[in-house]
Amino acid sequence: MAPDDPPRTAPAHRPAHRTSRLAKAGAYARLAKLDIVDYYLGLLIVWSLLAPAARTEPAVLGALALLLAGELCMVAAMTSFDDVTGLRDGSDAANYGPDAPRRKLVRKPLIAGTLSEAEAVRFGWAAVGAAALLWAAAVALAPHSPLWAVAALALCLACAVQYSWGLKISYRGWQEVFLVALGVGLLAAPYGLLAGTADAFVLTQAVLFGLGPLLFGVYSNTNDIPGDARVHRRTVAVLASPRGNAAFVAAVSAAEAAIIAGAAVLQIAPWWFPLAMAPVVVLRAAQWAIGFLRGDILRARNLGILIHRVAVALLVAVNLVRPLAPGGSL
Repeated sequence: MAPDDPPRTAPAHRPAHRTSRLAKAGAYARLAKLDIVDYYLGLLIVWSLLAPAARTEPAVLGALALLLAGELCMVAAMTSFDDVTGLRDGSDAANYGPDAPRRKLVRKPLIAGTLSEAEAVRFGWAAVGAAALLWAAAVALAPHSPLWAVAALALCLACAVQYSWGLKISYRGWQEVFLVALGVGLLAAPYGLLAGTADAFVLTQAVLFGLGPLLFGVYSNTNDIPGDARVHRRTVAVLASPRGNAAFVAAVSAAEAAIIAGAAVLQIAPWWFPLAMAPVVVLRAAQWAIGFLRGDILRARNLGILIHRVAVALLVAVNLVRPLAPGGSL
């Protein structure tokens, strides 16, 4: 090749502006916590609860896609405002500071300095608007539109914005109730739009689904006691003694097991439902022991995320098998 011939390969480096845009997009993705999929999994349960013929209807699949997109935006808004509040009151700096090496600072772009407060606030409100539009489209497309389901979706979005912003639900002693209620709403309301009603077994699964985020959130709260107490965030972990907090988590874990067993006893669920869900009960006991007997709270929290996903998989399997099992019905 002659000295003045053009090079045959492009430079290995990326243009600075492209790298900057990619870095900014990654920061927004971390602000939206796109890697935490646990509330979105409820739509898998919703789909599995539908009658087999309804699972492939175009209107159902389209509404599910719009509901999922709306949930992504709702959670993005909730986490954005939560991070802004955590920046302003200093709780995130405490909980993700140098004395907490097991918490990844990169997950908090405002503390890491990769996004500004103003950027996060604008992103949060844009996500609220997008969620409202996407859910309105889902309601329009869905086969049914019972008022209670539409109202439940609207309430989920309104309360998600107020989680750490405005009313600051999570600061005023309602965080644990919110975590369960949001899961219930994000399962029952979509099912109502797609099926028109919700029976006792659907509501039972909605409560079990809502308990999942609570039963890893309470371990996060236990780890975050110093930072949360400093900013007067009134979680059970902050308000109770260490022994009282451990008892509360044990009671919630036991309540989950009781709901599973009680659904079969009351003939809401098939008789074999407790057997199918037994892995969840066993893992909950292990989670509590790791967190409160061994003192490894963050490991217990991470196990809680896994348990929630196992529970979702088992509920989906139950719903798909139930019509085929002896004595099973839709």
